Amino acid sequence: MKRAMADVTASGRTSDARRRKRNGEEPMVPRATFDSYYGRPVIKAPGWSARDIAGYFFLGGLAGAGSVLAAGAQLTGRTATATAMKVSSLAAITLSAAALVNDLGRPGRFVNMLRVVKPTSPMSIGSWLLSAYGPCAGAAALCATTGRLPRAGTAATGAAAVLGPAVAAYTAVLAADTAVPAWHGVHRELPYVFVASATAAASGMALVLAPSRETGPARCAAVLAAAGEIATMSAAERRLGTVAETYREGRAGRLLRAARVLTVAGAAGAALYGRRSRTVAVGSGAMLLAGSACTRFGVFAAGVASAEDPAYTVRPQRAAKDREGLRGAAVVHDGDG
Repeated sequence: MKRAMADVTASGRTSDARRRKRNGEEPMVPRATFDSYYGRPVIKAPGWSARDIAGYFFLGGLAGAGSVLAAGAQLTGRTATATAMKVSSLAAITLSAAALVNDLGRPGRFVNMLRVVKPTSPMSIGSWLLSAYGPCAGAAALCATTGRLPRAGTAATGAAAVLGPAVAAYTAVLAADTAVPAWHGVHRELPYVFVASATAAASGMALVLAPSRETGPARCAAVLAAAGEIATMSAAERRLGTVAETYREGRAGRLLRAARVLTVAGAAGAALYGRRSRTVAVGSGAMLLAGSACTRFGVFAAGVASAEDPAYTVRPQRAAKDREGLRGAAVVHDGDG
Protein backbone atom coordinates (compact mmCIF):
# COMPACT_ATOMS: atom_id res chain seq x y z
CA MET A 1 0.00 0.00 0.00
CA LYS A 2 2.80 2.43 0.95
CA ARG A 3 4.63 1.57 -2.26
CA ALA A 4 1.55 2.29 -4.35
CA MET A 5 1.06 5.65 -2.63
CA ALA A 6 4.72 6.50 -3.26
CA ASP A 7 4.29 5.69 -6.96
CA VAL A 8 1.23 7.94 -7.13
CA THR A 9 3.12 10.76 -5.38
CA ALA A 10 6.10 10.41 -7.74
CA SER A 11 3.77 10.41 -10.72
CA GLY A 12 2.13 13.57 -9.43
CA ARG A 13 5.48 15.28 -9.00
CA THR A 14 6.45 14.31 -12.54
CA SER A 15 3.23 15.67 -14.04
CA ASP A 16 3.62 18.88 -11.95
CA ALA A 17 7.16 19.32 -13.28
CA ARG A 18 5.98 18.82 -16.84
CA ARG A 19 3.15 21.31 -16.30
CA ARG A 20 5.56 23.91 -14.84
CA LYS A 21 7.95 23.41 -17.80
CA ARG A 22 5.07 23.81 -20.25
CA ASN A 23 4.05 27.05 -18.52
CA GLY A 24 7.60 28.40 -18.66
CA GLU A 25 8.34 27.92 -14.93
CA GLU A 26 11.72 26.69 -13.72
CA PRO A 27 11.80 23.54 -11.58
CA MET A 28 12.87 23.99 -7.94
CA VAL A 29 15.56 21.29 -8.12
CA PRO A 30 18.52 22.35 -10.33
CA ARG A 31 19.33 20.15 -13.27
CA ALA A 32 22.25 17.81 -12.97
CA THR A 33 25.34 18.88 -14.86
CA PHE A 34 27.02 16.59 -17.36
CA ASP A 35 30.28 16.94 -19.15
CA SER A 36 31.51 13.57 -20.40
CA TYR A 37 32.77 10.25 -19.09
CA TYR A 38 35.73 10.87 -16.78
CA GLY A 39 35.91 14.48 -18.02
CA ARG A 40 37.54 13.41 -21.28
CA PRO A 41 37.03 15.52 -24.42
CA VAL A 42 33.92 14.72 -26.43
CA ILE A 43 35.66 15.60 -29.70
CA LYS A 44 39.27 15.27 -30.73
CA ALA A 45 41.26 18.49 -30.51
CA PRO A 46 42.87 19.64 -33.77
CA GLY A 47 46.14 17.87 -34.42
CA TRP A 48 47.54 20.90 -36.20
CA SER A 49 50.69 22.61 -34.99
CA ALA A 50 49.88 26.02 -33.51
CA ARG A 51 53.07 27.55 -34.89
CA ASP A 52 52.63 26.18 -38.41
CA ILE A 53 48.88 26.46 -38.95
CA ALA A 54 48.25 29.72 -37.11
CA GLY A 55 51.25 31.11 -38.99
CA TYR A 56 49.80 29.72 -42.21
CA PHE A 57 46.51 31.51 -41.44
CA PHE A 58 48.29 34.81 -40.78
CA LEU A 59 50.72 34.74 -43.70
CA GLY A 60 48.09 33.66 -46.21
CA GLY A 61 45.85 36.52 -45.14
CA LEU A 62 48.72 39.00 -45.38
CA ALA A 63 49.54 37.81 -48.90
CA GLY A 64 45.95 37.87 -50.19
CA ALA A 65 45.09 41.32 -48.83
CA GLY A 66 48.50 42.63 -49.89
CA SER A 67 47.78 41.73 -53.51
CA VAL A 68 44.59 43.77 -53.41
CA LEU A 69 46.50 46.79 -52.04
CA ALA A 70 49.21 46.27 -54.68
CA ALA A 71 46.67 46.36 -57.50
CA GLY A 72 45.08 49.51 -56.09
CA ALA A 73 48.47 51.16 -55.72
CA GLN A 74 49.38 50.32 -59.32
CA LEU A 75 46.11 51.72 -60.63
CA THR A 76 46.66 55.01 -58.77
CA GLY A 77 50.29 55.45 -59.79
CA ARG A 78 51.86 54.55 -56.44
CA THR A 79 54.57 52.44 -58.00
CA ALA A 80 56.82 52.12 -54.94
CA THR A 81 53.92 50.86 -52.83
CA ALA A 82 52.77 48.51 -55.58
CA THR A 83 56.22 46.93 -55.93
CA ALA A 84 56.71 46.63 -52.19
CA MET A 85 53.34 44.94 -51.69
CA LYS A 86 53.86 42.53 -54.59
CA VAL A 87 57.20 41.41 -53.17
CA SER A 88 55.82 41.11 -49.63
CA SER A 89 52.83 39.10 -50.87
CA LEU A 90 55.12 36.68 -52.69
CA ALA A 91 57.27 36.28 -49.57
CA ALA A 92 54.20 35.80 -47.37
CA ILE A 93 52.55 33.17 -49.56
CA THR A 94 55.85 31.31 -49.88
CA LEU A 95 56.27 31.17 -46.12
CA SER A 96 52.58 30.28 -45.70
CA ALA A 97 52.92 27.33 -48.07
CA ALA A 98 56.12 26.25 -46.30
CA ALA A 99 54.32 26.29 -42.93
CA LEU A 100 51.48 24.20 -44.38
CA VAL A 101 53.86 21.65 -45.90
CA ASN A 102 55.82 21.49 -42.66
CA ASP A 103 52.63 20.65 -40.76
CA LEU A 104 51.67 18.04 -43.36
CA GLY A 105 55.05 16.37 -42.93
CA ARG A 106 56.14 16.11 -46.54
CA PRO A 107 55.45 18.02 -49.80
CA GLY A 108 53.88 14.98 -51.46
CA ARG A 109 50.83 15.27 -49.23
CA PHE A 110 50.08 18.74 -50.58
CA VAL A 111 50.46 17.46 -54.15
CA ASN A 112 48.05 14.63 -53.37
CA MET A 113 45.38 17.17 -52.47
CA LEU A 114 45.50 18.42 -56.07
CA ARG A 115 44.52 15.07 -57.54
CA VAL A 116 40.83 15.94 -57.37
CA VAL A 117 38.64 19.05 -57.12
CA LYS A 118 36.04 18.70 -54.39
CA PRO A 119 33.83 21.82 -54.14
CA THR A 120 32.41 20.71 -50.77
CA SER A 121 35.88 20.49 -49.19
CA PRO A 122 37.49 23.76 -48.02
CA MET A 123 40.85 21.97 -47.92
CA SER A 124 40.56 20.92 -51.56
CA ILE A 125 39.43 24.35 -52.75
CA GLY A 126 42.07 26.02 -50.62
CA SER A 127 44.82 23.87 -52.11
CA TRP A 128 43.77 24.85 -55.61
CA LEU A 129 43.51 28.51 -54.57
CA LEU A 130 47.08 28.47 -53.31
CA SER A 131 48.24 26.72 -56.47
CA ALA A 132 46.60 29.36 -58.66
CA TYR A 133 47.45 32.38 -56.53
CA GLY A 134 51.12 31.58 -55.92
CA PRO A 135 52.27 31.77 -59.57
CA CYS A 136 50.25 34.96 -60.11
CA ALA A 137 51.84 36.62 -57.08
CA GLY A 138 55.26 35.41 -58.21
CA ALA A 139 54.86 36.72 -61.76
CA ALA A 140 53.57 40.08 -60.51
CA ALA A 141 56.54 40.50 -58.17
CA LEU A 142 59.08 39.38 -60.77
CA CYS A 143 57.79 41.74 -63.45
CA ALA A 144 57.63 44.64 -60.99
CA THR A 145 61.19 44.21 -59.74
CA THR A 146 62.78 43.55 -63.15
CA GLY A 147 60.71 45.99 -65.19
CA ARG A 148 60.24 43.36 -67.89
CA LEU A 149 56.99 42.21 -69.51
CA PRO A 150 54.82 45.02 -68.11
CA ARG A 151 51.63 43.70 -69.72
CA ALA A 152 52.14 40.25 -68.27
CA GLY A 153 52.89 41.86 -64.91
CA THR A 154 49.66 43.85 -65.05
CA ALA A 155 47.67 40.73 -65.87
CA ALA A 156 49.33 38.79 -63.04
CA THR A 157 48.70 41.67 -60.63
CA GLY A 158 45.01 41.70 -61.53
CA ALA A 159 44.68 37.93 -61.21
CA ALA A 160 46.39 37.95 -57.80
CA ALA A 161 44.07 40.75 -56.66
CA VAL A 162 41.01 38.77 -57.75
CA LEU A 163 42.17 35.64 -55.92
CA GLY A 164 43.51 37.55 -52.92
CA PRO A 165 40.26 37.94 -50.92
CA ALA A 166 39.53 34.23 -51.27
CA VAL A 167 43.05 33.37 -50.11
CA ALA A 168 42.57 35.64 -47.08
CA ALA A 169 39.15 34.19 -46.16
CA TYR A 170 39.24 30.50 -47.01
CA THR A 171 41.27 29.51 -43.96
CA ALA A 172 38.40 30.74 -41.79
CA VAL A 173 36.02 28.49 -43.74
CA LEU A 174 38.48 25.64 -43.31
CA ALA A 175 38.54 26.10 -39.52
CA ALA A 176 34.78 26.62 -39.21
CA ASP A 177 34.09 23.44 -41.20
CA THR A 178 35.43 21.38 -38.29
CA ALA A 179 33.50 20.29 -35.18
CA VAL A 180 35.57 22.60 -32.94
CA PRO A 181 32.96 24.62 -30.99
CA ALA A 182 34.83 27.94 -30.91
CA TRP A 183 35.26 27.85 -34.69
CA HIS A 184 32.16 26.10 -35.96
CA GLY A 185 29.86 28.19 -33.78
CA VAL A 186 30.96 31.37 -35.61
CA HIS A 187 31.09 30.03 -39.16
CA ARG A 188 29.23 33.13 -40.34
CA GLU A 189 31.46 35.69 -38.64
CA LEU A 190 34.90 34.07 -38.80
CA PRO A 191 35.60 34.79 -42.51
CA TYR A 192 34.89 38.48 -41.89
CA VAL A 193 37.22 38.45 -38.87
CA PHE A 194 39.98 36.93 -40.97
CA VAL A 195 39.50 39.33 -43.88
CA ALA A 196 39.51 42.37 -41.59
CA SER A 197 42.61 41.05 -39.81
CA ALA A 198 44.33 40.39 -43.14
CA THR A 199 43.53 43.92 -44.33
CA ALA A 200 45.02 45.34 -41.15
CA ALA A 201 48.18 43.29 -41.69
CA ALA A 202 48.53 44.32 -45.34
CA SER A 203 47.98 47.98 -44.41
CA GLY A 204 50.68 47.63 -41.77
CA MET A 205 53.08 46.14 -44.29
CA ALA A 206 52.44 49.06 -46.66
CA LEU A 207 53.13 51.53 -43.86
CA VAL A 208 56.42 49.78 -43.06
CA LEU A 209 57.69 49.40 -46.64
CA ALA A 210 56.23 52.24 -48.70
CA PRO A 211 57.13 55.96 -48.63
CA SER A 212 54.79 58.01 -46.45
CA ARG A 213 53.60 60.13 -49.37
CA GLU A 214 52.01 57.02 -50.94
CA THR A 215 50.38 55.46 -47.87
CA GLY A 216 47.12 57.43 -47.76
CA PRO A 217 44.96 54.48 -48.92
CA ALA A 218 46.78 52.11 -46.55
CA ARG A 219 46.07 54.42 -43.60
CA CYS A 220 42.37 54.53 -44.48
CA ALA A 221 42.31 50.75 -44.91
CA ALA A 222 43.94 50.33 -41.50
CA VAL A 223 41.22 52.33 -39.76
CA LEU A 224 38.43 50.46 -41.55
CA ALA A 225 40.08 47.10 -40.88
CA ALA A 226 40.49 47.85 -37.17
CA ALA A 227 36.83 48.84 -36.85
CA GLY A 228 35.71 45.82 -38.85
CA GLU A 229 37.80 43.38 -36.83
CA ILE A 230 36.51 44.68 -33.49
CA ALA A 231 32.89 44.63 -34.70
CA THR A 232 33.04 41.14 -36.15
CA MET A 233 34.88 39.69 -33.15
CA SER A 234 32.25 41.17 -30.84
CA ALA A 235 29.48 39.67 -32.98
CA ALA A 236 31.22 36.30 -32.93
CA GLU A 237 31.51 36.29 -29.14
CA ARG A 238 27.83 37.20 -28.75
CA ARG A 239 26.81 34.31 -30.96
CA LEU A 240 28.97 31.80 -29.09
CA GLY A 241 27.36 32.34 -25.68
CA THR A 242 29.24 30.38 -23.02
CA VAL A 243 31.78 29.12 -25.57
CA ALA A 244 32.96 32.72 -25.90
CA GLU A 245 34.80 32.12 -22.61
CA THR A 246 37.51 30.42 -24.66
CA TYR A 247 38.12 33.73 -26.45
CA ARG A 248 38.43 35.64 -23.18
CA GLU A 249 40.37 33.32 -20.91
CA GLY A 250 43.79 31.67 -20.89
CA ARG A 251 46.29 32.04 -23.69
CA ALA A 252 43.63 32.90 -26.27
CA GLY A 253 42.29 35.69 -24.09
CA ARG A 254 45.73 37.20 -23.61
CA LEU A 255 46.50 37.06 -27.32
CA LEU A 256 43.16 38.53 -28.39
CA ARG A 257 43.38 41.36 -25.85
CA ALA A 258 46.86 42.13 -27.16
CA ALA A 259 45.53 41.99 -30.72
CA ARG A 260 42.82 44.52 -29.90
CA VAL A 261 45.24 46.95 -28.27
CA LEU A 262 47.85 46.65 -31.02
CA THR A 263 45.35 46.97 -33.86
CA VAL A 264 43.59 50.01 -32.41
CA ALA A 265 46.87 51.70 -31.49
CA GLY A 266 48.36 50.96 -34.90
CA ALA A 267 45.33 52.29 -36.76
CA ALA A 268 45.16 55.42 -34.58
CA GLY A 269 48.86 56.14 -35.02
CA ALA A 270 48.64 55.66 -38.77
CA ALA A 271 45.59 57.90 -39.10
CA LEU A 272 46.83 60.71 -36.89
CA TYR A 273 50.58 60.84 -37.49
CA GLY A 274 51.41 58.38 -40.28
CA ARG A 275 51.64 61.09 -42.90
CA ARG A 276 53.81 63.43 -40.81
CA SER A 277 56.33 61.02 -39.34
CA ARG A 278 58.02 58.12 -41.05
CA THR A 279 58.97 56.69 -37.64
CA VAL A 280 55.36 56.70 -36.46
CA ALA A 281 54.22 55.15 -39.75
CA VAL A 282 56.68 52.27 -39.40
CA GLY A 283 55.80 51.77 -35.73
CA SER A 284 52.08 51.81 -36.48
CA GLY A 285 52.57 49.35 -39.30
CA ALA A 286 54.50 47.00 -37.04
CA MET A 287 51.70 47.16 -34.46
CA LEU A 288 49.10 46.34 -37.09
CA LEU A 289 51.14 43.35 -38.25
CA ALA A 290 51.63 42.14 -34.69
CA GLY A 291 47.95 42.64 -33.91
CA SER A 292 46.89 40.58 -36.91
CA ALA A 293 49.27 37.77 -35.93
CA CYS A 294 47.90 37.81 -32.37
CA THR A 295 44.36 37.54 -33.74
CA ARG A 296 45.16 34.42 -35.75
CA PHE A 297 47.09 32.75 -32.94
CA GLY A 298 44.39 33.73 -30.45
CA VAL A 299 41.58 32.28 -32.54
CA PHE A 300 43.60 29.10 -32.98
CA ALA A 301 44.20 28.83 -29.21
CA ALA A 302 40.50 29.39 -28.48
CA GLY A 303 39.58 26.56 -30.82
CA VAL A 304 41.97 24.13 -29.15
CA ALA A 305 40.70 25.13 -25.68
CA SER A 306 37.07 24.62 -26.70
CA ALA A 307 37.81 21.16 -28.10
CA GLU A 308 39.72 20.03 -25.02
CA ASP A 309 36.96 20.99 -22.53
CA PRO A 310 33.90 18.73 -22.94
CA ALA A 311 31.62 21.39 -21.43
CA TYR A 312 31.96 23.54 -24.55
CA THR A 313 30.72 20.68 -26.70
CA VAL A 314 27.90 19.42 -24.46
CA ARG A 315 26.41 22.68 -23.21
CA PRO A 316 25.69 24.27 -26.62
CA GLN A 317 24.08 21.00 -27.76
CA ARG A 318 21.94 20.88 -24.63
CA ALA A 319 20.97 24.55 -25.01
CA ALA A 320 19.93 23.94 -28.62
CA LYS A 321 17.85 20.95 -27.56
CA ASP A 322 16.19 22.97 -24.79
CA ARG A 323 15.34 25.72 -27.26
CA GLU A 324 13.74 23.18 -29.56
CA GLY A 325 11.78 21.79 -26.62
CA LEU A 326 10.52 25.23 -25.63
CA ARG A 327 9.48 25.97 -29.20
CA GLY A 328 7.61 22.67 -29.33
CA ALA A 329 5.92 23.40 -25.99
CA ALA A 330 4.92 26.85 -27.24
CA VAL A 331 3.35 25.32 -30.35
CA VAL A 332 1.40 22.82 -28.23
CA HIS A 333 0.29 25.59 -25.86
CA ASP A 334 -0.92 27.75 -28.76
CA GLY A 335 -2.76 24.77 -30.20
CA ASP A 336 -4.49 24.11 -26.86
CA GLY A 337 -5.47 27.79 -26.64
